[in-house]
Amino acid sequence: GATVRAAVAEGRGDFIPCFFHEIPQLIRERRVPCDVLMTQVSPSDEKGYCSLGVSADYTYQALKSARTVIAHVNDQYPYTFGTKVHVTELDYIVEQSAPLYESKPPKIGEVEEKIGRCCASLIRDGATLQLGIGAIPDAVMMFLGDKHDLGIHSEMISDGTMELYQKGVITNQRKNLDRGKMTITFAMGTKKLYQFLDKNPDVLVKPVDYVNHPVTIMKEHDMISINSAIQVDLQGQVDAEAIGLRQFSGVGGQVDFIRGAAMGGGTSIIAMPSTTQKKDGTLISKIVPFLDQGAPVTTSRNDVDYIITEYGIAHLKGETLRDRAWALISISHPSVRDSLAEEFERRFHQNYRA
Repeated sequence: GATVRAAVAEGRGDFIPCFFHEIPQLIRERRVPCDVLMTQVSPSDEKGYCSLGVSADYTYQALKSARTVIAHVNDQYPYTFGTKVHVTELDYIVEQSAPLYESKPPKIGEVEEKIGRCCASLIRDGATLQLGIGAIPDAVMMFLGDKHDLGIHSEMISDGTMELYQKGVITNQRKNLDRGKMTITFAMGTKKLYQFLDKNPDVLVKPVDYVNHPVTIMKEHDMISINSAIQVDLQGQVDAEAIGLRQFSGVGGQVDFIRGAAMGGGTSIIAMPSTTQKKDGTLISKIVPFLDQGAPVTTSRNDVDYIITEYGIAHLKGETLRDRAWALISISHPSVRDSLAEEFERRFHQNYRA
């Protein structure tokens, strides 16, 4: 988020490179110590158990490890299944009724629709999906209305997932794990989504070291992960977390799900617009000869499977460096194809159009 991004950029905060599923272990081992946890919980049930609501992720382990737990008990916080804590585990309770932060549905334009249609073409009936948040995942959902028996095992869900579930497209009946249930580690969306989650037995909110662990993911039926990127170079290396040396986000579950899907014979997709726009309106290509100086490789060229832009699909798994570069240039923005072709010819001593 913008506030955390600013804190790290200004030196008021630090960033620890880490796969999402490993964070609970780091807290458990006190390599990332947790002295005080402040968290929201739902009101307790008749047996004294509160729910962690929309976010179990590493909060559950932090609750177990913290020396002091301060719980904001919020009657507007949904009671979800999958992870619960007893009131005796809470050191201090502060009761306040407060609306949850809402993430409004993004605007879906022509570019996102084209990308969504391409992604949907790779999704088979009965597949288990992992999608993130934003215009592209929501656009993918737009083109899944004719699919059957889709399942959800995802780091998160937003409103688009809820709508497909309500239409009967998502049934979770072909999943190998948690059959009949959507399994997530957090949710973010509108008030309508939070109301949908409340006391819904078809949704499980579980800790991230279960949901995002590649060994868990590999056991799911026909796992298909869809994530995004800041840049992809001509080797297929993906940077999804920084702009040069400036940390933009965390790695999230991208690598967790890409590796888990591959281990189970599934499919992983990096979906992104071919360009991004600077404040002055200048278009910058997201497919580049080289990642920006200082930029990390989030997903390695050995892990990458499909790259999708509004100009088509590039399947990189098992392809040579030359064929990868050719395929990526073919789905880049037309304004940069000539310059990328020049790099192709310099690197591979072959005419790009040959």
